[in-house]
Amino acid sequence: MSDTAFAFQCSGTQLVGIFHRPEAAVRRGVVIVVGGGPQYRVGGHRQLVLWGRRLAAAGYPTLRFDYRGMGDSYGEFRGFEGIHEDIRCAVDRLLQEYPDLQEIVLWGECDASSAIIFYAHTDPRIKGIVLLNPWARTEAGQARAMLKHYYLQRLLEPGFWKKVATLRFNPLESLVSLVSGIRRMIDGGKAGNAQQSHGDAPPASAPLPTRMFHGLHRYQGKAMLVMSGRDYIAKEFDELLKSEDRWAREFARISLARLDIPEGDHTFSSAAQRDKVVNFGLDWLRSW
Repeated sequence: MSDTAFAFQCSGTQLVGIFHRPEAAVRRGVVIVVGGGPQYRVGGHRQLVLWGRRLAAAGYPTLRFDYRGMGDSYGEFRGFEGIHEDIRCAVDRLLQEYPDLQEIVLWGECDASSAIIFYAHTDPRIKGIVLLNPWARTEAGQARAMLKHYYLQRLLEPGFWKKVATLRFNPLESLVSLVSGIRRMIDGGKAGNAQQSHGDAPPASAPLPTRMFHGLHRYQGKAMLVMSGRDYIAKEFDELLKSEDRWAREFARISLARLDIPEGDHTFSSAAQRDKVVNFGLDWLRSW
C-alpha cells in the first residue's frame, strides 16, 4: 500500500486528508472519522495512521481526514454534532478516487462514533459502521457509571483504606459527591424519560442517547462495537445498553459484532490493544 496527502472542498472550505491505497482494491472502502477531542487525523498514539495502513494492506481503500476546524483543515470548529456535511464530502472524495467501490464503512472512536450514528442512516452508500467506545454522555449516565464502577471499586482498593487509616481521606467531601451523583442520576433519568415521549423525531434539546437511538433505529447496515474495560465513557455507554432494552433490540437487528477489551483504555494506547481492534475489524469486514 501507499499513502497520498491531498486537499478537497467541503462547502467552500478546504479539508486535508490522507489516502491509504491498496495494491488491489476490494469493493468496500473505509472512511475514518476523527474524534472531536484534542487530536486530528493521526489519532491518539498514531493509531489512525496504523489502522489505515493495515486496512489498506488488506485491500480496503481508506481515507483519514480532518473535518472543518480540526488539524490542518480550514474553517470553524463545529463539534461532532455539526460534521454531517464533512463526512458526506469525505465519502464523495473517496468514491471519486475509487468509483468501483460498492460499499463504504465509517470508522470512529468516542464522539466520532456518535457522529457516525447521526450520519449513517442518511447515506445509502454506508453499509457498515465501526463504533469504538461511543460517547453518549448525560449527567445521569455519567453519575450511574461513576457510582457503579468508581465508588464500589474504590472500596476494594488497599490504597483507599490506607488513606482512611492515615486520616488522608475526607468522608464528608466524598459523601457530598456521592449524594450529588445519586441526585444527578435520578433527575437526569426523569428528564430522559420525559424527552423520549416526543415521538420518532426527537428535538435538538433531547438527551444525546435519545437522538443517537433515533439514528441507529433508521440505519440498515452492519455494525461493529469495541468496548474498553478501563474506560468510563465505555462503561457509561454499556450502562445505557443494559438499562434500555431497545438498544439491544436494534443492535440485534443489525447483527452487531462486539469486541470487549478488559485491559483496554479509552484510546487503545498500547500496541496490543490497537492490534486487537484492527484484527477484529479485518475479520468483521471479511465476514460479510
